[in-house]
Amino acid sequence: MSRKLHIEVFRYNPAIPDIKPYMQSFYITEFDSMTLFIALNIIRDEHDPSLQFDFCCRAGICGSCGMVINGRPALACHTQTRDLPDHIVLHPLPVFKLVGDLSVDTGIWFRDVGTRIESWIHSSKEFDPNTEETRMENQLANEIFELDRCIECGCCVAACGTARMRENFIGATSINRIARFYMDPRDDRSEDDYYDLIGNDAGVFGCMGLLACEDVCPKKIPLQDQLGIMRRMLAVNSVKGILPASVVKKLQHKGCCHEKH
Repeated sequence: MSRKLHIEVFRYNPAIPDIKPYMQSFYITEFDSMTLFIALNIIRDEHDPSLQFDFCCRAGICGSCGMVINGRPALACHTQTRDLPDHIVLHPLPVFKLVGDLSVDTGIWFRDVGTRIESWIHSSKEFDPNTEETRMENQLANEIFELDRCIECGCCVAACGTARMRENFIGATSINRIARFYMDPRDDRSEDDYYDLIGNDAGVFGCMGLLACEDVCPKKIPLQDQLGIMRRMLAVNSVKGILPASVVKKLQHKGCCHEKH
């Protein structure tokens, strides 16, 4: 028998500040294989066309439909209503700029943090369009691809206690991103360069280790593993003048199968 779903949605339009935020209830009939994305479209098509929420691909690739579902950040298109109780409460992702209702602007946050961590290959080589692409071992290429699967949905940032308390914290997604460049043999940056970027409370040393980021990641990226690898590398690098070189080298590469130039 189909359930009657009670979907309670946060409503607020910052462009109309005179109207305070409130919760609005909608009631729809559930059917087999219904996702929360489908349910929200039914609400907008049949109940209230003014409801704001974001979507694009409907396949967990674009990351647009991130929202807080019964207190947990997740993608609406990945969430089956059958896995939820019949009372579903929806809020927009915190940390990011609110556009309206369930819609937030993650782009501003990701553009800013991408600039701060210098999210691009740093190379002293002059670009030659006629040169063959740089080759790398398949295993290393696969490891880099594993970290490149991030869709920048913002769920890990929204679930992060540090990001909620500290506006300048770059979050697990950004540390994962910088780890990707640390692994890339085409990037010329040294450990000292990475320390200058993320070796502070806004970077790897600001994480409280609550593990919420990895817990809510829809792509199941090992965010805490990468944070641990980068934190260890930077911590060891900061005492490299004290510890014996052999110990530093052993610790520096533990957990990484690659050899950083």
